[in-house]
Amino acid sequence: KPRIHKPPPRVYREPKSEWWGLVYIKFFFSGLHCLSVCPPLGMESHRIENDQLLTSSVYQHRYGSHRARLNIQASGEEDDTNGGAWCANPEEKVHWIELDARTLTEFTGVITQGRDDPLESDYVSSYYVAFSNDSREWTVLDDGYAEWLFFGNSDKNTPVLSQFMEPVVARYIRILPQSWNGTMCMRMEVLGCPVPDPLSQYQSQNEVTHRDDLDYTHHNYLDMEKLMKSISDKCPNITRFYSLGKSFKGLEIYAMEITDNPGMHETGEPEFRYTAGYHGNEALGREILLMLMQYLCREYKDGNPRVHHLVDETRIHLVPSVNPDGHMKAFEKGSELGSWTLGHWTEDGHDIFQNFPDLNNIFWDAEDKGMVPKLIPNHHVPIPEGILSSNGSVAVETLALISWMESHPFVLGANLQGGERLVTYPFDMRQEIRMIEDQSLFRWLAISYASTHRTMTQTFQGGCHADDPTGGLGIVNRAKWKPIPGSMNDFSYLHTNCFELSIFLGCDKFPHQSELLREWEQNREALLTFMAQVHRGIKGVVRDKEGNPISNATVSVEGVNHDVRTGESGDYWRLLNPGEYRVTARAEGYSPFTRLCVVGFDPGATLCNFDLNKSNWDRIKQIMALHGNRPIRLRLASHQSKQKSCGSLLPFNIFLQSVFHKQNKKLKRTEFIQNGNIF
Repeated sequence: KPRIHKPPPRVYREPKSEWWGLVYIKFFFSGLHCLSVCPPLGMESHRIENDQLLTSSVYQHRYGSHRARLNIQASGEEDDTNGGAWCANPEEKVHWIELDARTLTEFTGVITQGRDDPLESDYVSSYYVAFSNDSREWTVLDDGYAEWLFFGNSDKNTPVLSQFMEPVVARYIRILPQSWNGTMCMRMEVLGCPVPDPLSQYQSQNEVTHRDDLDYTHHNYLDMEKLMKSISDKCPNITRFYSLGKSFKGLEIYAMEITDNPGMHETGEPEFRYTAGYHGNEALGREILLMLMQYLCREYKDGNPRVHHLVDETRIHLVPSVNPDGHMKAFEKGSELGSWTLGHWTEDGHDIFQNFPDLNNIFWDAEDKGMVPKLIPNHHVPIPEGILSSNGSVAVETLALISWMESHPFVLGANLQGGERLVTYPFDMRQEIRMIEDQSLFRWLAISYASTHRTMTQTFQGGCHADDPTGGLGIVNRAKWKPIPGSMNDFSYLHTNCFELSIFLGCDKFPHQSELLREWEQNREALLTFMAQVHRGIKGVVRDKEGNPISNATVSVEGVNHDVRTGESGDYWRLLNPGEYRVTARAEGYSPFTRLCVVGFDPGATLCNFDLNKSNWDRIKQIMALHGNRPIRLRLASHQSKQKSCGSLLPFNIFLQSVFHKQNKKLKRTEFIQNGNIF
């Protein structure tokens, strides 16, 4: 009769650790036992490939061995191959799943999870573990007297860690389920450390490997605050540590500004933003931005010319944790042991990324009625009254973001998320087939990140949870992939000047600490390349003839039904791909002016300034008001005798008569006046 062995406590918290090569040595005390725990081998992150997995049987193809990865999500469609776990054939008597580590490995534990399914509750409640070096002869883990039976799951979603009392060195590991709830289905992760190969160590002794001297650890809220303050202290001339506002529980939503003159907007200098942590359990984006802050500070001080140019010519804002309340929940459980959704929402239940006002339907309805852009602007679509009121429909974190977005002239931004490895561009919301005006530009921006990421375009094994939706490019339109309403990306495009994309960093939302160095190396070049795209297209200042800046002027590109506005100092930026463009600047009280602007392939935006002449539009409106805004009927004969004394009055009256001849054609009157040369 097997002896039942209870694993260590299931509430797992990251203990203090020491870095020894690729192994984290962590100490748990149970009697006289000292336990070493290795990091995950990579079931969830997909470093373990599909052909490294083998099973005794399969219930259906959609429940094959490739679906046994921790936290893998089902598609919900029964006719595809994307089930929510590996499920064994119920007609078989013996069940097992096997992993080939491809090298001798020190195995220290297993994490199990049930099947992802909205209705069924399938999970393994107990199992044996066996090991082999040739996949033919197997040894079940025991204590010398009896085989150990490990307790598994008591629900389908919560991951459960079972640690071995002593590490086991082998190449193969096999899980043998013994009891289960419902159908025999499971997801899993395996903890292990590759045993160093003396031959490969000898060969790599003379290899030069680059490693940035950064803090590659997970940070709780206080640690993050301390780190950001230390970065600001190290680089006080180029940083500003500030807050966007507070979370539902009163935690600060911290931000770091990095530029050569922090705390102020410089005319002609574009503003860029990276944000992360909308979902608190997506910890990788948070740590990537903390590492980026350290990197920019250090490299600027060391004289890196690329970083110097980027920091001197751009006002950069980095917000690592938009949802600090949610991250606290996920951090308490730790890497691998929080469920797919733990900490995803705010404390009061909002998904911040999908919590923005829906301006898509307002804009699309106006577009369908032919009201854009004559009556309804094709940019800076206003937020309807009452939406941002304190009725609880908009999270306090979202309100802080909106206020921040409206107070800075952002040009380009990206939000870092997790659970997939790809870049999405708007529109995110789906209503029939709606193509965004700047689709070719958005595709370029997305490609600039995906193509410079080390692995994002390596999609030969498919996506994290289903087939690759990007066609091997690493980019996809969100509305065609997984449409959502009220996204930050759509809101940013329709309500502000900023072009925003979503970057999904990897399959594992909360990777083990040992993965952070690898993730930084994979993303570093892509992060810098994408930031540099803020200097693509045209830029300039709109002024009057006296050289005074004109704020809120509209800059439009012929053939692109999406305009941008100038900031308080009259400056603007319009992201564009290389080409020749007819660009027009308009402002109330001024005559529009059009010029040709050429965008080349060389780095840097093309300078296109505009000097506008004052128009008589304000005077015309005054005359209309005097006549009750009715058509003005003028007789030429009554003014001919006054032509000598009135000078240019007659032509002006003739102009008024032609402009206001038809009372019910306001659009045509406005167009005629704007295109007229009245001074």
